[in-house]
Amino acid sequence: GFLINGIGFRRIPKALAGLIGTGTVAASFAIALSLFLSFDGQVRVEKLYDWITVGSLNLAFAFQIDQLSLLFMLIITGVGSLIHLYSIGYMKHDEGFGKFFAFLNLFVFFMLLLVMGSNYLVMFIGWEGVGLCSYLLIGFWNRNTNYGDAARKAFVMNRIGDLGFLLGIFLIITNFQSVEFLDVFQKASGLEVGNTTIFWITLLLFVGAMGKSAQIPLYTWLPDAMAGPTPVSALIHAATMVTAGIYMVVRSNLLYTLAPGTLEIVGWIGLATALLAASIGLFQNDIKKVLAYSTVSQLGYMFLGLGMAAYTPAFFHVMTHAFFKALLFLGAGSVIHAMSDEQDIRRMGGLRKALPITFLTFLVGTIAIAGIPPLAGFFSKDEILLHVFEHNKAMWVVGVFTSMLTSFYMFRLLFLVFFGNFRGTHEQQHYLHESPLTMTLPLMVLAVLSAVGGFFNVPEALGGSAKLAEFLAPLYEQAKSARPEAFQLGEISHSTEYALMGVSVAAALVALVVAYVVFVSRKTVPVAEGQESGLQKVIYRKYYVDELYDAVFVKPLNALSVFFHQVVDFLLIDLLVEGVGKFVKGLSKEFRLAQTGATGFYIFAMVIGIAALLAWSLRGLILG
Repeated sequence: GFLINGIGFRRIPKALAGLIGTGTVAASFAIALSLFLSFDGQVRVEKLYDWITVGSLNLAFAFQIDQLSLLFMLIITGVGSLIHLYSIGYMKHDEGFGKFFAFLNLFVFFMLLLVMGSNYLVMFIGWEGVGLCSYLLIGFWNRNTNYGDAARKAFVMNRIGDLGFLLGIFLIITNFQSVEFLDVFQKASGLEVGNTTIFWITLLLFVGAMGKSAQIPLYTWLPDAMAGPTPVSALIHAATMVTAGIYMVVRSNLLYTLAPGTLEIVGWIGLATALLAASIGLFQNDIKKVLAYSTVSQLGYMFLGLGMAAYTPAFFHVMTHAFFKALLFLGAGSVIHAMSDEQDIRRMGGLRKALPITFLTFLVGTIAIAGIPPLAGFFSKDEILLHVFEHNKAMWVVGVFTSMLTSFYMFRLLFLVFFGNFRGTHEQQHYLHESPLTMTLPLMVLAVLSAVGGFFNVPEALGGSAKLAEFLAPLYEQAKSARPEAFQLGEISHSTEYALMGVSVAAALVALVVAYVVFVSRKTVPVAEGQESGLQKVIYRKYYVDELYDAVFVKPLNALSVFFHQVVDFLLIDLLVEGVGKFVKGLSKEFRLAQTGATGFYIFAMVIGIAALLAWSLRGLILG
């Protein structure tokens, strides 16, 4: 799809480009589904060829098909094909239509490479590839300077994390003489818990995850990445790319289980990220920025789960989040489409009548992300909170509070966009319309998935059999053997589970009621740009973290660059190099005067030269 649309995007008609782009991903989903249905529980490694051989180190280009890669393949291609279909309607008037689909296909290719690779090096190729595609898609409308800046910011911050990931791979090669998952885990299974080398390997790999999955301190690129077209936000920054860090940790579960110190760091960073991003989301007024900070917060939740060694609940939240967050982003795109590209929720309101399908599907997504039963987000979020409660009660309290904030800012968004009176211009109101079927059909499918997705892993306390946990169990066998206590929840009774569920649901419902009273009953509208004050201003300005990074990193580096350019490069290097050139040129200018062109002078010079040579020879004989 990338090659055909990429080479021929200027000549291929839009209808055909959309069909190729969407058809290739849908066909990939069909293949992934057939693999899943025929999977017999045995890990398959398909070696394509020996790639790099250095001494005893042999690095193969190979794919590994197992429980984890199969599920990720289904999510990537399934949600991806819906987003491609949506893009046909959303981007139909864009002159770069074919190029856009080429980039989307390339992204899906690299994402599949990331999750299918049988070793860390193939994973790293996919890891870098999705970073490249992220840059291309965020800056897709590159005539806007701010969009280009956002793309570069994403690229640079990802490179910082990727350096840590690469150093982690080097450490793996040094200590295990292999990068194949099966080989590395087999050799690592004999190491003791708390091994220093494993700690540094897992920490460096997590630095890569911090960049790709937008965790503190490498999270500021993701909200700015909303500069790209809305389908990009749905595909890359909600459903797939940002979950690459979660995939990497779950894939490396044995190494992380052997490094409880790293897991503790992962858990605390995840919790801090979830809380910080949720608080920032409270006062954002750009519909996509609210969802962006929501994504950062939900990713923090996933890492919080991973920090508790709750690998399946964290992956479960990846899956449900892919459904409801893709739905919310596409719903936001439908609103933006109807509002003639308006993204400020202060200029919306009362859209539920004009956009009934968008409203109902967005409502489903909002209830799901708020963690209200029986929708998908409730089951996955509650399972993470259960493990957090068993591990650390204080972290659980913060987790529930964060969940409460999530419910509040999401219902704030819903009420400001779809309820009350319309606050936009008369011209916008005149053109309000529901999106075409190519856009609403993916919304409806994702709404169904967001509603029923939680039933894939219903806990025993609610009468379920946790089918997802059963399916993924073989992934953790080595980790369970190495540290069985990490996988035991302790003695938590069903009554305690019900109480914990009740608290988290009550918190979400209280936040819903408060949001309803403030934004529907009292018809409160957020203050205009620049009129914020006090704590609200600090939070609206995102705690001035971007300004802090600018002052601490960007400006000093720019100043250093200017110093090297003006002082070192110009005064030292340029003058030295040019000085040598000018000196030689000056000498040659003087020596050139000796070339008179007169034959008599040349004979005279030869005689003088011969005489000088004879005199020098005689001097040597006399002295000798």
